[in-house]
Amino acid sequence: MDYLVVYTSKTGNTQKVAMKIFEALPGKSKDIVNLEEYHGEEADTYFVGFWNNRGICTTEVIDFLSDLHGKQIALFGTCGIFENKEYLKQVENQVSVFLPEDNEYLGCYLCGGKMGPKVLEKCRQMQAQLNTPQIREMILAYEDAMLHPNKEDLDQAGVFTESVLNRIQRKKEEQDGIKR
Repeated sequence: MDYLVVYTSKTGNTQKVAMKIFEALPGKSKDIVNLEEYHGEEADTYFVGFWNNRGICTTEVIDFLSDLHGKQIALFGTCGIFENKEYLKQVENQVSVFLPEDNEYLGCYLCGGKMGPKVLEKCRQMQAQLNTPQIREMILAYEDAMLHPNKEDLDQAGVFTESVLNRIQRKKEEQDGIKR
């Protein structure tokens, strides 16, 4: 198989992005599977999706990434707090570190995603005790995240997929040129 999209999704956000990436992949030698239903399918290129939980993915995603060898891998995910580019880069770095070195890392796409209602409840409880600017910012981030992933986020997932495919194609052309 050429491409495999493997993802985990708690609230459906990452699944939406996974579906967009899958649609953007060419040909018929591709599949998409929730990590919980993964049974060892193999591919040349993996798109691995996760939901962000305090700056990192779940241990199941870490284990999956750690077991991949000699593959081309792109990451994607959803984050409740997504306006801070430094934070998104930190999330990418925290997850990509689990890729064994014999893989080719192709990049990461992160976008906003809805958070569960317990997050807002916890923020409101904290605000009732101490109404700081940081807590008010967290509540605003929660409210903004409720609008994501939106059409623009999904369109950007498609653009990311195209850029990964172009990178793979350029590498293949370089290797073919060297072999001649």
